[in-house]
Amino acid sequence: MAEVQMYKRTPVEQDLHIRRAKETMRGQVLMFSLMIFMTLASFTFVVAYQQGVEGFSQYLVIPVLFLFAAVQVGLQLYYFMHMKDKGHGVPQMFMFTGAVFGFLIPLTFVTIVWW
Repeated sequence: MAEVQMYKRTPVEQDLHIRRAKETMRGQVLMFSLMIFMTLASFTFVVAYQQGVEGFSQYLVIPVLFLFAAVQVGLQLYYFMHMKDKGHGVPQMFMFTGAVFGFLIPLTFVTIVWW
């Protein structure tokens, strides 16, 4: 069996750990609240468009929905998938490289087909 080693924190280390945990939780709750707000705003935009509210055309609603979706994906990757933490440089590189290729390859084929 493996031996378990216990490490006792000093009071200063414990206070620092508690402070960092509070800051992390505050950021998580803030980002979750922002995402809930953006989701509610998206539903409101769609309902306003479907009800025929003046000023909510498809040329406004669709780009705003895509913008909100892109922002939410970025925030979820950054905060809830812990990409903001140290030691995630290589996974970030692979994810962003995949996103760039995932955007450029369809763009290339659409450009080739149209021209």
